[in-house]
Amino acid sequence: MKKLDNSRDLSAETNSMNMPAPNSMCAVHLTGHGGIEKLVYRDDVPTPVPADDEVLIQVAAAGMNNTDINTRIGWYSKDMTIGTPTADAGDGTEVESASMGDWKVGLSFPRIQGADIVGHIVAAGSSVDSGRIGQRVTCDPYVLQSDDQQGWENSGFLGADYDGGFAQFVAVPARNAYRISERVALTDAALATLPCSGGTAMNMLLMAHVGPGDIMLVTGASGGVGTFLIQLGHHLGADVIAIAGKSKFEQLSVLSPKAIIDRNAADQAAAILAATGGRKVTVIADVVGGDRFTEYLSLLKRGGRYVTAGAIAGPIVALDLRTLYLKSLEFYGSSVYRRDTFPKLLEIVEQGGVDPLVASTRPLSEIREAQLAFLEKKHIGSLVLVPPPVEG
Repeated sequence: MKKLDNSRDLSAETNSMNMPAPNSMCAVHLTGHGGIEKLVYRDDVPTPVPADDEVLIQVAAAGMNNTDINTRIGWYSKDMTIGTPTADAGDGTEVESASMGDWKVGLSFPRIQGADIVGHIVAAGSSVDSGRIGQRVTCDPYVLQSDDQQGWENSGFLGADYDGGFAQFVAVPARNAYRISERVALTDAALATLPCSGGTAMNMLLMAHVGPGDIMLVTGASGGVGTFLIQLGHHLGADVIAIAGKSKFEQLSVLSPKAIIDRNAADQAAAILAATGGRKVTVIADVVGGDRFTEYLSLLKRGGRYVTAGAIAGPIVALDLRTLYLKSLEFYGSSVYRRDTFPKLLEIVEQGGVDPLVASTRPLSEIREAQLAFLEKKHIGSLVLVPPPVEG
């Protein structure tokens, strides 16, 4: 696999771990469900104080995802039956009863979003080893109870249930902050793509038991999750068929999928079968859904696995139950990470098994412009926000 230029520039990094945190910080408040006007950049937000079991992280970079926009506009509401918004379709503010649907009961406002966090620990709660201060870390975005092995009913999410990383500082449970090995030579921006995009892809592949011998179809392959699905699938031994727009073929080829199929092809199934030599796929990793769902299922061999963590083309799909039971298919819905997901992802990162694609970085103060650019869907990989340096 061709390596991308994400090497860590030590001279450019800010490490202010020996500086005391100020009483207030810059952060973006989500003030309610709605359009981008609900995102308010402020410089007078109280700096969080870590609880006994928490650490305070000075944020170096924070990735941006569909989850941030879906949460803001209330797309998880059952009232929303179309795909996630695009720049051409507006900003999704037509949702009549914004909520978190089956995901969460509801948000409290103001909320600081941002599930993708990388930075340095600058303070620790009383029950946390003070030796952790100074560590470069990234965070598992799902906050689980220590005695809960699955977390399906009582998990919390950074940026939704808890304040996240669209700020200069964030307090998180110490167990959610994972030290980044000094052997990992990636920039802060590259690492900031891991928690949500990389973690979602890793969780999908672990749930679907992807491994050597699999032929895996990846929809939405040019996005943050999609680019990780390609790399992680390849690392786990699968042959990966990627679906993307033609304008993104050249950049996506850097990730070395077995084939790239035009998402606008009139007969995707025929194109995919041509790429596999007539063999049906064993796994579908889908973040798109929509009208192609039935066509995708027709490509699964008997006993095949379908896993989804998104529905950008539409959440309401047609399923012939005879296809499900007569082909003995396995379906997986991926949200809360397994206990082994984040450690496994970081292990692969340390091995050099993935090289995150960073489409662009912007100052945190430009979050509105960044989200509008995200909605245009012209990028490949992830968009990253960078908080201002801490003065003092």
